[in-house]
Amino acid sequence: MEITPTGQACGARVAGIDLSQPLDRDTISSIRSAWLEHHVLAFPDQKLSDDDLVRVTNYFGNVGEDPYFVPISKKTPVVALTRRADEQAPVFAENWHTDWSFKQHPPIGTCLYSLVVPPVGGNTGFANQQLALAQMPDDLRQRLENKIALHSAAAAYGPDGTYGEKDQGNDRSMKILFSEQANKSEPHPIIAKHPESGAETIFGTVGYIHTILGLEAEDSRQLIMDLYAWQTREEFQYTHVWEPNMLVMWDNRSVLHKANGGYDGHARELHRLTIAGDPALAL
Repeated sequence: MEITPTGQACGARVAGIDLSQPLDRDTISSIRSAWLEHHVLAFPDQKLSDDDLVRVTNYFGNVGEDPYFVPISKKTPVVALTRRADEQAPVFAENWHTDWSFKQHPPIGTCLYSLVVPPVGGNTGFANQQLALAQMPDDLRQRLENKIALHSAAAAYGPDGTYGEKDQGNDRSMKILFSEQANKSEPHPIIAKHPESGAETIFGTVGYIHTILGLEAEDSRQLIMDLYAWQTREEFQYTHVWEPNMLVMWDNRSVLHKANGGYDGHARELHRLTIAGDPALAL
């Protein structure tokens, strides 16, 4: 197994391993160590079925629940992130976020496998939140210390959210659900220790974070936006360029991510699972 760092704020490319074959315990342990170090791992040239994707995900934790997505079929939990070449709906997930941070026990990671990759655009951005915290100015850090944020899916998956009732008329090939349940909030510390590496990290961002407890509404909004401006700075970012038949797994506890467009007129399809793991491993 050969691990080559990207040279950007996070991420590494992993060669010399065939994920279509069963992995032994030592190999899985080596991958997990690299994952914790680099936060995002890309495995090129992998020929994976959906069953393989489930098996690989299970090496690192249980398959997580995707509450607002519909699986490909009743036979698999795998979700297809699709966009037709002629699709006019806005690109899905273009804002920085941490997958399902509004859950009581958010997934510890995500596995995403590429089947159809457009010739231009369609990259995925990542932002290293351990690095962002390590380099954070003292005054901003002091404002965030011991603060608890309320996370909610309302802005995205509530009836009035981005993918709510108003999105149902869009020509979207990917089926996204919405629900009143999205209005429920869950509290999480903004600054937390990674449960496996012990490194301090920022957890969450504006979008799912809607309130910081203990502050007046305007002060809460301002601090959320000041945090966002810092945690998404270019020096903390890695831009992943997809290749066909590539598996990418990222640590949901230490990076933000977002989808990038720029491929109008071209189809794109990736298959996805989240890694739930033991609740003790979630932030």
